[in-house]
Amino acid sequence: MQGIVANLAGENLGMALDAVWTHRFRSALTILGIVIGITTVVTVGSLTSGLKSGIETFFLEFGPDNIFVQRVAKDPNAPLTPKEQKRKPISPDYAPLIKQSVRDVVDVSTWLYITSEANGPITGRVPGFETDNIFFVGATANSLDLAPRDLAQGRFYTPDEEARGMRVCALGSLVAEALFPDGKPLGRTVNVAGGEYTVVGVFAKAKGGFFGQNGEDIQVMIPLATARQHFPNEDRYGITAKAKPGKKDDAQEEIRQLLRRTRRTPIGAEDDFGITTADQIVKQLDKILNVVVLVSIALSSLGLLVGGIGVMNIMLVSVTERTKEIGIRKALGARRTDIVTQFLMEAIMLTGLGGALGVVFAVLITLLIGLLVPALPSTVPTWAVTMGFGVSVTIGLFFGTWPAVKAAGLDPVDALRYE
Repeated sequence: MQGIVANLAGENLGMALDAVWTHRFRSALTILGIVIGITTVVTVGSLTSGLKSGIETFFLEFGPDNIFVQRVAKDPNAPLTPKEQKRKPISPDYAPLIKQSVRDVVDVSTWLYITSEANGPITGRVPGFETDNIFFVGATANSLDLAPRDLAQGRFYTPDEEARGMRVCALGSLVAEALFPDGKPLGRTVNVAGGEYTVVGVFAKAKGGFFGQNGEDIQVMIPLATARQHFPNEDRYGITAKAKPGKKDDAQEEIRQLLRRTRRTPIGAEDDFGITTADQIVKQLDKILNVVVLVSIALSSLGLLVGGIGVMNIMLVSVTERTKEIGIRKALGARRTDIVTQFLMEAIMLTGLGGALGVVFAVLITLLIGLLVPALPSTVPTWAVTMGFGVSVTIGLFFGTWPAVKAAGLDPVDALRYE
């Protein structure tokens, strides 16, 4: 019995392949919508998957137990809206207060973003080279204890250097490459925003990032005390608080209530400061990327719908053209299920071929984008390939059902008379 079923399946598959190959130009036009739709879905899924992975790595490098407090919960270098400008700045005095008052906090660091809004263009210069692609930040010497970073060369500045307001700095990898292409920055002087700083360390290339670029790679970090001395008008302070393992949520709520009391925020009013964690930021970005994927799928669905209708139309034409063939098969003993299987197999063959071509094109496009734009993460996840091919086969099954049932319902006598 199993041998008979296998023979029938093989016969149906062979007939489907023969029908597709006989009308190969027509088949190619029929599946064009399927190819375009699957290519779009898989390509967008691959690019967003790579971007999502880079963003997750980027934020988790900040420390899974860290809580970030700043004036607003966004990029400190971004311009403030009129409403945000009305908020009181975060005071560096909050740091010791948090460390002393919040029982679930292990340690606290403070940082100050030095922006062009308050200090003019931020440019790094050495004789013969300069760059304005810089994040200039002052930070306490314990910053690396809360969010460890690898150093490619040298060291980070010490608590003593910070306490004395020493003019020393640590460079991100891209800044070091731009200003010191010879690869020997240690002990040399760099001019940033009008001040001269001696390079004591260079960070290793950071992991993750947006479109392949990590903001930490373009940082120039100086001691917080030095930054406060030389940029007294800058007020974009931020605080990082490291919670005890498993206590991040409790610590975050304690810090929120402490700051509301300290800043005299009215009961019932929204927080007049930003407080967040790395996983909360990742979840927010995930929502945005998911919307992008959904929109791309919705747009691609139009191409898939057109392709599916085209498959159904060509299958109905095929049924009409092969009416006599169907009558002969029935006269020789073919059952309704055999006829249904034959035409469903042909429809699935068409859309499956379209899905396979779409996946191949998507992989090639993704790899090409990776070569042309190395900063854009591009990987092809297994789920995107599986989904793309699975959807194409499902379309064949759905849109091929009516033509298959119509073919199976033909009367063999009338079919044999058809010309």
